[in-house]
Amino acid sequence: MIEPLAPQYNPSSIESELYHWWNERGLFSPESHAPGSAEPYVIMMPPPNVTAMLHMGHGLNNTVQDVLIRFERMRGRRALWLPGTDHAGIATQNVVERELAQEGLTRFDLGRDAFVERVWQHVHQTGAAILEQLKTIGASADWARTYFTLEERLSRSVREVFVRLYEEGLVYRGHYIINWCPRCLTALSNEEAEKEDVDGKLWHLRYPLADGTGYLTVATTRPETMLGDTAVAVHPDDERYRRLVGSKVRLPVVDRLIPIVADSAVDPAFGSGAVKVTPAHDPADFEIGRRHGLASIDIMTPEARISLAAPERFQGLDRYEARRRIVAEFESAGLLEAVEDHRHAVGHCYRCDTVVEPRLSEQWFVRMEPLARPALEAYRNGTLQFVPDRRGDDYSTWLEGIRDWCISRQLWWGHRIPVWYCEAPGCGRTSVSRTDLEVCPGCGGAVRQDDDVLDTWFSSWLVPFSSLGWPDSTSDLSTFYPGHTLVSAPDIIFFWVARMIMSGLHFMGEVPYTRIYLHGVVRDNLHRKMSKSLGNGIDPLEVVERYGADALRYSLVSGMSVGTDVILDPNNLDTSFAPGRNFANKLWNAGRFILLNLDGVPRPLAGQQAGVVGPDELTLADRWIIARCDATVREATDAYQRFRLNDAAGAVYHFIWSDLADWYIEQVKPRLYGDVPGGDVARAVAAQTFDVALRLLHPIMPFITEALWRRFPGRDEEASISVAPWPTPDPRAHAPEALTSFGLVQELVSAIRVIRAEYGIQPGQAVLAFVSSENPKTVAAFQSERATIVRLAKLSDLSFDEHRERGGGHAVLSEGTALFVPLGDAIDLRRECGRLSSEVERLIRLVESQERKLGNEQFVSRAPSDVVQRERQKLTTWKEQYDVLVKKRELLGCS
Repeated sequence: MIEPLAPQYNPSSIESELYHWWNERGLFSPESHAPGSAEPYVIMMPPPNVTAMLHMGHGLNNTVQDVLIRFERMRGRRALWLPGTDHAGIATQNVVERELAQEGLTRFDLGRDAFVERVWQHVHQTGAAILEQLKTIGASADWARTYFTLEERLSRSVREVFVRLYEEGLVYRGHYIINWCPRCLTALSNEEAEKEDVDGKLWHLRYPLADGTGYLTVATTRPETMLGDTAVAVHPDDERYRRLVGSKVRLPVVDRLIPIVADSAVDPAFGSGAVKVTPAHDPADFEIGRRHGLASIDIMTPEARISLAAPERFQGLDRYEARRRIVAEFESAGLLEAVEDHRHAVGHCYRCDTVVEPRLSEQWFVRMEPLARPALEAYRNGTLQFVPDRRGDDYSTWLEGIRDWCISRQLWWGHRIPVWYCEAPGCGRTSVSRTDLEVCPGCGGAVRQDDDVLDTWFSSWLVPFSSLGWPDSTSDLSTFYPGHTLVSAPDIIFFWVARMIMSGLHFMGEVPYTRIYLHGVVRDNLHRKMSKSLGNGIDPLEVVERYGADALRYSLVSGMSVGTDVILDPNNLDTSFAPGRNFANKLWNAGRFILLNLDGVPRPLAGQQAGVVGPDELTLADRWIIARCDATVREATDAYQRFRLNDAAGAVYHFIWSDLADWYIEQVKPRLYGDVPGGDVARAVAAQTFDVALRLLHPIMPFITEALWRRFPGRDEEASISVAPWPTPDPRAHAPEALTSFGLVQELVSAIRVIRAEYGIQPGQAVLAFVSSENPKTVAAFQSERATIVRLAKLSDLSFDEHRERGGGHAVLSEGTALFVPLGDAIDLRRECGRLSSEVERLIRLVESQERKLGNEQFVSRAPSDVVQRERQKLTTWKEQYDVLVKKRELLGCS
């Protein structure tokens, strides 16, 4: 039994109960609401980290996805929103290592197997808490299909992909410069080393020529790396240094002779045109070193301390302490030419924000260019569409300059690389296998598995098909691949979005989705991205607790246009979420009024059954609200389809708040109360249009719309708005004359209200209004809705006669109708005229004084420009106020 509506809206009393009701009935499963012949619609949820807690970025991203999936579910498609969680190698391992540190332990104290078991225990204990939190905001994902990227079936997919790519020559092991995090002690991909602009220094160091005839000056932002320099490079066409190519310099501090080489990669316009070459610690230097056969000296340990390859006095020093001492030695030797401030981009670990160190290391890579080519073509030929369009340029630019992907990580938590090395003397075979190896396939000797694990993104780039059962040919895979829409923040377009397209094309022959909606990010009122480090975040669960999930969802959606950021004030939640809170209260009150006045099942507006409301029974207001409802269906549907969700929210908001609640309900109250005939027609129209409005709003505000929709008289208790059919436009609702005529009624009432407010007429004081129009259709509209106008504008009468009164308020409507409201009986004209005259005299004095000030050349020339501008604006404002008050005096007939 459904309980009656409470007098006041209380989201906490309905939301959790309704979510449980939806979930219990399996309404989020594509099989539950659409026939097998229905067209599928698939959204792949970006899998949150298994250790993550819900933040406002998740709230925005998953609200957008839920809006789209609910919209398509109601349109009759087999809508699948596929949820999952990511094992998040670095992030999860860091969490557990911090726990161990509190116990005085490290992972090395436990050993690999015990540590991995400890992480599994943590994952099982915390569970996918974030998925439960997503349910709190109304996420209607098919939870029965939830995947975890480290579960057995997805691990099998990951291994299959690695082996296939290896067999195709697209996975290889190589010795290259990679990004290294000295805190996480692992390699990072280029995308994981996030560039941040920092204020640093540029040191100009002198390297003496070996023959003692002079020196070369090189510039660097990392002086400590000079310990590993193995050459100085100049451009081959640089006339300044051509004679020096082939000679040597003496490397200061280290006292080592290194050659001067010519290489076209050198920019002769940068600094002195000579650059230090450190092949083990810079990617560009590494390539120069390969071309010239230079040695690579790794002068740093994994923890970013100076290694044994450097002079003894530096060994063991932190990289920044080594930098300080090296600069000091150059200075004392007279070899520090200059130091200048220098703002430059520095890579930081995307997980712990430590400055990464370019480092020569043996790692596993994916050869990306062959995978990127078809992914780029899919965009160029129009298969892929980005919303907003400009994001497609980011995608294509990245693919055009793509570099090989470093996929090995020096971690213990993750998919272990399926590579085994034979340890038998004389064999040394490397085996890549889909199954675990116990012995060498070649000689039968003992084998050792590679210690590294795969980059977390190596499993998540496969989820559009691995989560559906690939490499097996499952029913889900054939039904729901390829998908349709991906919704994401733009910050993972390279980590995840582009890589999924590449893997989908390579392994499935089709892109995993065709439309990519990249929404903005959530920022505070200072336009800073919300983050834990800044302390400017907002907890979505707190918002839900205070205002309800629908208020959160509506405030987020209504505040975002395509591709723009959402601005919220973390210090003023009442203001930030007022749009959703206020709209929910208005909707509840309007819905409660309509439902309480339906008095049984209302008559239908269409169909073949008995009692259908005929067109001749509809009043002007009825035809107007039906036409407005139909226009809202068209507008909202189009906006949802084009991902303009804020426009969809705005269209439904305006219809419910303004058209339905403020105008139609007020207009039909006498009919509903039985004061005039036509109550059954008014109930039918109110019920029909409110039902449509609830369905249009449901994707954005699912809880309150369900609570109201289920309480319509005659509704099956098992029926849910979440699978109710989406409203469609109805040609019979077309009524341009009703839109025009009732629009004039609205304009007239609004104009009278403005006059009342302008002249301070008390709410209980009725006034007379005169209207004059030469358009018979306008007069007919006013006459047909005369009672409505009188009631809503609080008139004593509405007259179409010529008026003779002098003092009053005037207005002209958009199509030329003249309005006059005599004020002699409503206000004390003499007193009002006196007040206006005093105000006019005050403004005259202010204007004269301000004109004298601005006419003073000394003030204008000496005062700051912004002060002068403010004073000029004051003068403009006072003159405008003067003109308005003089006009008012004339209209009131003041002498």
